[in-house]
Amino acid sequence: MSRIADSELILNPDGSVYHLNLLPEHIATTVIFVGDQNRVGKITKHFDSIEFETQKREFKTVTGSYKGTRMTVMSTGIGPDNIDIVINELDALVNIDLKTRTLKKEHTQLKIVRIGTSGSLHTDIPVDSFVLAKYGLGLDGMLHSYDCESILEANMEDAFIEHTNWSKRKARPYIVENSSSLEAQLADDLLFTGITATAPGFYGPQGRVLRLALQDESLNSKIDSFEFEGKKVTNLEMETSAIYGLSKLLGHKACSLNAIIANRANGTFSKDPYASVEKLIEFTLDKLKD
Repeated sequence: MSRIADSELILNPDGSVYHLNLLPEHIATTVIFVGDQNRVGKITKHFDSIEFETQKREFKTVTGSYKGTRMTVMSTGIGPDNIDIVINELDALVNIDLKTRTLKKEHTQLKIVRIGTSGSLHTDIPVDSFVLAKYGLGLDGMLHSYDCESILEANMEDAFIEHTNWSKRKARPYIVENSSSLEAQLADDLLFTGITATAPGFYGPQGRVLRLALQDESLNSKIDSFEFEGKKVTNLEMETSAIYGLSKLLGHKACSLNAIIANRANGTFSKDPYASVEKLIEFTLDKLKD
């Protein structure tokens, strides 16, 4: 079994993974992702006990127990590039022997759930509702750095590219399905489901104009009107497709939940977004407990 070079798997002097500053014993196999480090505490305040916490850069990690189930809550920061760091290092913690730098013989599967906030693209998905992403639509291109063709929804991708007249100067969009078993665990009549689009930025990539002109001023309306076999793009954010793609490639389960705090179709914004997120947190924790 070949040894992974020091330059490829970078460890801190204490043997922890480089960016997350974690050792294998620090994490549970059920992991909740949030973007904002300040949201970690809003989840772990519901825990019965806390056994470990640390922070390095934007990556804050707390592990504890909720109603008898061990869970880890981690802030990822914003964007697919951060997700690339977080999921690769989490996988290394459970599936690579950090002392010998070799792959473990037995694979450990993580259960990863994102709790995020997002803007709805359709009038029938109101503010303060919850969306579960059946598919992640990546507009960022990050996953194409990996051998990923086997997990992609190629027909849906082709239809999206044709519908939007996608520029050849941009990365090819990729689409990955969630974990069906994890979706079944989270399922509820409260949830809207569909395709969550993941943008590589907040302003131009999501159609916002300040001082710079957009490459395609009508892209948002094209995304809004896209439909494939009854599936529509429900919302737009910055992490889901990367989570789905890397998790599936590495053999982990992943599902993304978003509290809708804005509706870009009718220009409305939640009157109390913090209450909406709190309800989603409580909903998710109860669904994930054993």
